[in-house]
Amino acid sequence: MTSDDPLLVVIAGPTAVGKTSFAINLARRLSTEIISADSRQFYREMNIGTAAPTAEELSKVKHHFVHQLSISDGYNVSRFEEEVLALLDDLFRTCRVVVMTGGSGLYINAVCHGIDQLPDPDPVIREALKEMLATSGIGALQNALRIADPGYALQVDMANPARLMRALEVCRMTGVPYSSLRSNKPKQRPFRTLKLGLDLPRELLYRNINHRVDSMLEAGLYEEALALHPHRLLNALNTVGYRELFDHFEGLTSLEFAVSKIKINTRRYAKRQLTWFKKDPEYQWFSPGDMAGVMGLPEIQDVIAT
Repeated sequence: MTSDDPLLVVIAGPTAVGKTSFAINLARRLSTEIISADSRQFYREMNIGTAAPTAEELSKVKHHFVHQLSISDGYNVSRFEEEVLALLDDLFRTCRVVVMTGGSGLYINAVCHGIDQLPDPDPVIREALKEMLATSGIGALQNALRIADPGYALQVDMANPARLMRALEVCRMTGVPYSSLRSNKPKQRPFRTLKLGLDLPRELLYRNINHRVDSMLEAGLYEEALALHPHRLLNALNTVGYRELFDHFEGLTSLEFAVSKIKINTRRYAKRQLTWFKKDPEYQWFSPGDMAGVMGLPEIQDVIAT
């Protein structure tokens, strides 16, 4: 790759760190557009609880992959990879740089390095596995995976039922071990990638998270979640901010406890996001207030100079 090749600027980091406003500011300076890599902001019914860009923010810079789906639509990371690459091919015809931002590390990696082509979920098989989990417990899933794919059973988090079910689902759909379809070989892309991570001191980040949750509730998160409660079993709604309120609606917790759990679980989610992104040595880390530092990077200067 040379400085003449188009550039994808990735802005990642934990929730509530300020990625949206930073990405908008950067995109406006570079006269380009934004691709969202937040897998929950894809759904139009989930607006407040996902901290999706506001109408005012969307009017400042053209965004892609925000509210393009319904919660009942089937979607996966393979489709995201395919659709984003097609969009980038189009955008790079007129822009030398495009900004992509979000906190979904798997979706970002799919665009930057590719993922292995795995089959879409099969509703019948998925329901059978859910029934297995409900009636026989996670041990039944663990034993089934040890038989179907002993190699992957040694690698996967065996306490994570979602990962166990996905692996078993692929094994049953394809007839081959899940691990045999996961080559983990990066794919070549026709563009350069600049990965930027935003971070804050923990105390300030957690304060931002608590404030954001309070602001969401003031903006109508309770009412939004209540309207979505009938659809609570959909995968899209297995999301922090909604599932805690669903428990409250079902009489399992008080509202005060639910709000407290949203804040706790959001902080835990932010910690997991940071762990994911910090493992990638390609990221350069900045404070969300350090736009000058980002603008001074050689890759950005190359774009500005042409």
